[in-house]
Amino acid sequence: MYHITQGFVLGAGLGMRLKPLTDDLPKPLVPIFQKPLITFALEHLIELGVSRFIINTHRLPEVFQSSFGENGYAGHSVTLAHEPVLLQTGGGIKNVERYLGSEPFVTYSGDILTDVDLQPLIDEHFRRGNDVTLALRETRFAPGVAFRDHRVVDISSRYGVAGNYDFANIAVWNREIFRRIPPHRKISFIPIIGDWIGQGGKIGGLVMNDGKWFNIGSRAEYLEVHRTIFHERWNPHHVKTPDWRLSIQARSCVAGQSSGGIVELERERFWKTQFCGPVQKLLPKVTLRVVLSAPKKKPAASIATSTFNL
Repeated sequence: MYHITQGFVLGAGLGMRLKPLTDDLPKPLVPIFQKPLITFALEHLIELGVSRFIINTHRLPEVFQSSFGENGYAGHSVTLAHEPVLLQTGGGIKNVERYLGSEPFVTYSGDILTDVDLQPLIDEHFRRGNDVTLALRETRFAPGVAFRDHRVVDISSRYGVAGNYDFANIAVWNREIFRRIPPHRKISFIPIIGDWIGQGGKIGGLVMNDGKWFNIGSRAEYLEVHRTIFHERWNPHHVKTPDWRLSIQARSCVAGQSSGGIVELERERFWKTQFCGPVQKLLPKVTLRVVLSAPKKKPAASIATSTFNL
C-alpha cells in the first residue's frame, strides 16, 4: 500500500450558482448541516494519510483565515495560498509549487462531497508509474475523458476520441506537472493534460463508481445532498466530527418553537433543522404545508398541522 502525505484542496471557486449562500461565505465553507463543506475533503484526505494541506483562496480570504488561521485543521498543517486574480485549476497548481516540494501530491476539489475509497487511486498511480492519475466516474455530466486500457487517451475531445467517463475532481500528480504549467497564468489543467497526452505522458486513471459523489455547484445540488443525508441517514465513514448531522427536529425557524418531531414539507418533502438558515434561503418563497409528527409515545391527537410562509 502506497502513501501520499500532502494535498492541495481547491478552494478559490466563486460559487455564483450557490447564491445567496455565498453572499457571506466562500463556496467551500458553505455548511452541510452544521459542517463546512471543505472539511469533508480534509477529513477524507486525513484518513488517507495526508498530513499537510494547501488550500487556495480568492473570494473572502479572511473567512478562510478565521476558520483555519494558524491552528490548521484537526492537528494537521494548513497553508492558505491567496489568489488575488483567479488562476483556474492549472494556474492554481503552479502557484503552490513552492509549498509542495518534490513528492507526489493529491488534488481534491473543495466543492465535492464523496465517500469513495481513495487508497486504490493512490496505489494505481504508483503501481503503473503514472505522471498523473485521475479519479474517473460515471456521472450525469458529459463524459469528457476517454479512458482505454488503464490510460487516459483523450480529454475534452482534443484528439477526437469519444469520452466515456467524467473527471471526479480528485487526482494524483508527480512534480513534473509544475514544469508544464506557465507561471503567473490563468489556465485550466485540461489543456496541459491534453498536450501531455500527445507527448507520450503517462496519464492514467481509475474508475471509481463506488459510494456516493456530489458536485455541489448549484442550489439544486446543495439541496439534493441534504435530502440524501436526511432520508438515507448518510454519514461518510471518514468524517470524525461528532454530531455534525443535527437531530432532525422542527425548530423555531419553522414553527416558532421546538416540537420534538419530524418536519415534512408536503410539496418539497424537505425539512428544517437547527441550521435552517442557509437551507431556508434556497427554498422557494411559497406557502408550504408543514406537518409536525409527534414523538411516538404521545397520542395521535397531539399531531399538529400548520401552514407557514417561507
